Amino acid sequence: MKPRGDLKRHELIGLKVEILSSTDPNHAGLAGRVVDETKRMLIIEVDGIEKKVAKKNCIFEFENGATKQRVKGSEIEFRPEDRVKRVK
Repeated sequence: MKPRGDLKRHELIGLKVEILSSTDPNHAGLAGRVVDETKRMLIIEVDGIEKKVAKKNCIFEFENGATKQRVKGSEIEFRPEDRVKRVK
């Protein structure tokens, strides 16, 4: 099932993602698929290698089919199951 509307309220695992900017220069520009998520981290598979990226320090661009949505990591820095309740 693909998320519709505000991506911050939906499951991120399985979506393509690119890190547009990060306080860690090693993470800026990384692109791959989200394979797991915790309260403070996204685990992104990049060329077969899993990279742990702190949500708070990044701006992400998630691809959902033909649409792309930019999200500040600080806006999704919740446990995945709590995001629906907290994100406005």
